[in-house]
Amino acid sequence: MSMLSRVANNLYWLARYLERAENTARLINVNSHLLLDLPTRVKLGWEPIVDILSFRTMFYERYDNADEKSVIRFMVVDENNPGSIMSALDAARENARTVKEILPQEAWEQLNELYWFVTDNKADVFTRRSRYDFLRKIIQANQSITGLFSGTMTHDDGYDFLRIGRNLERADMSTRIIDVRSASLLTNIDDDSSAFSNIQWMSVLKSMSAYQMYRRQVRMRITREDVLEFLLLESRFPRSLLHALEQVEYSLSQLPNNKSAIDKTRQLRNYLMNARPAKLVQEKLHEFIDDIQLGLIEIDTKLYDSYF
Repeated sequence: MSMLSRVANNLYWLARYLERAENTARLINVNSHLLLDLPTRVKLGWEPIVDILSFRTMFYERYDNADEKSVIRFMVVDENNPGSIMSALDAARENARTVKEILPQEAWEQLNELYWFVTDNKADVFTRRSRYDFLRKIIQANQSITGLFSGTMTHDDGYDFLRIGRNLERADMSTRIIDVRSASLLTNIDDDSSAFSNIQWMSVLKSMSAYQMYRRQVRMRITREDVLEFLLLESRFPRSLLHALEQVEYSLSQLPNNKSAIDKTRQLRNYLMNARPAKLVQEKLHEFIDDIQLGLIEIDTKLYDSYF
């Protein structure tokens, strides 16, 4: 393989950190919008957002309550939280800086610009009025950077590592969102209330920018089973779990020394296809997602063994 392992590792993590920042921005935006959709008697928790990234212990070491302001500070601008948007963009920029000669100049400039935009305007995230535009700018800048990679970068080994990183992170974030959102989004509500269930599953779709495409395909009302089927198994939808795993497998197939990583990815894909996750009750769904998460960690380990 012609590419240095350090360079491959930097590209892989550059893509993961960018995807992480984008997904976190989506999540917070959707949570803020949910506040407007729900009746005032329903108390919307912000704590699940901390749980999605598995940072509950770290959060409570620094903050007393999981109120809106604390969670937003922790998830967006807290530089001591490795999962915050600020930390992710900082790490993405650092990884990009070390491989600048490989990246399209415009992509590096966009990333740099995004980093300084967030640094200079971070106060905007604390007021609901300006929060949406602030987070949307992060999402759109990320989309733009991804588009520049796709449209102006040679599709060689380096590009494959970017794609693997992006899709593994996406698979990881998507499963976390589904797991936490489906279990604990709306507390203090009678589960039978179909209107609330509808809002809850709509928010899961919106967290993954899947609402419109879901409606196009399913057309019927929003049900738990249909949403899970779409987000986990719709291979034509670019943010579904199956699509992400297929993309990882395809990119690995372009690389040398790929057997162990490809085998692990195929194994996980087959497990997903055979588990019929949309039919699982909540507890079993949680166990299934734990297995998927472990599988994603194992793919990451195989990548390290083979390339980094």
